[in-house]
Amino acid sequence: MTTPLIVLLVLVVFTILMTVKVIPQQTAYIMERLGKFYAVLQPGINFIIPFFDRIAYKYTLKETAIDIPEQICITRDNVQVRMDGVIFIQVIDPKKAAYGIADYTFAVIQLAQTTMRSEIGKLDLDKTFEERMTINRAVVESIDEAATGWGVKVLRYEIKNITPPQSVLIAMEKQMQAERERRAVILQSDGEKQAAINVAEGQKQKVVLESEGIKLRQINEAEGEAAALRSVAEATAESIRLVAQAIQMDGGSEAVQLKVAENYVEQFGKLAKAGNTLILPANLADMSSLIATALTVVKSEPKK
Repeated sequence: MTTPLIVLLVLVVFTILMTVKVIPQQTAYIMERLGKFYAVLQPGINFIIPFFDRIAYKYTLKETAIDIPEQICITRDNVQVRMDGVIFIQVIDPKKAAYGIADYTFAVIQLAQTTMRSEIGKLDLDKTFEERMTINRAVVESIDEAATGWGVKVLRYEIKNITPPQSVLIAMEKQMQAERERRAVILQSDGEKQAAINVAEGQKQKVVLESEGIKLRQINEAEGEAAALRSVAEATAESIRLVAQAIQMDGGSEAVQLKVAENYVEQFGKLAKAGNTLILPANLADMSSLIATALTVVKSEPKK
């Protein structure tokens, strides 16, 4: 094989390699023909005309994270803080990304920094820690609006660090310590107050329960005494009724006379034992008259 043939074969192979372009997935190539935009090559096998066509730009269509360098921002209350962040973007229009701006990455970083400084300047230092989501949303909206002409979509932005000066950190630490002590004092006083209330409430309930107990005891005692008196009265009435029935029976009057005489003699004997002085009735010898006198309270037997 001669040298010219070898050179020709190499040129043919080189030309074929220049003609075929294999584009990876999630990648876009910008092809220019004679220096002018011609097409966006899609993933897969693509053919171009050597020496007429060239690949001018290559872009990944994946989501990309870009680090935002740390910068100094001034809050509304004139406190300098150092802040950095990370922004997530994605190329959605490769043609605009190639011809709409020279370097969209640099532009996104600069716009993120300026927007972040502007948003921090609207807030006091204390609010910067609370309004992270508001700042992130404002940065995304601002950049996304400008990046529409660059073929780039801003997906989200996150603040990584907010670092105040050392003097401010010391003051914040003292403030937090004072706040913690204040809360501790308040909690202690609230506890003592609640304890005093509980003690007073307990004493009140104790007095109420004791008074209710005394009331119930008195009621029970009164009811018991009333029941006892009622029982005695009922028993007395029953005994009187039985005695009255017995008197009306045959021989009842004689039995009553005998019982009265026995009680009279018994009580008279006890009276004689109780003292040294004894007054005797004038008609003591006449026992029948005494018994008759005692029986004056007893009704005579009704006539049949």
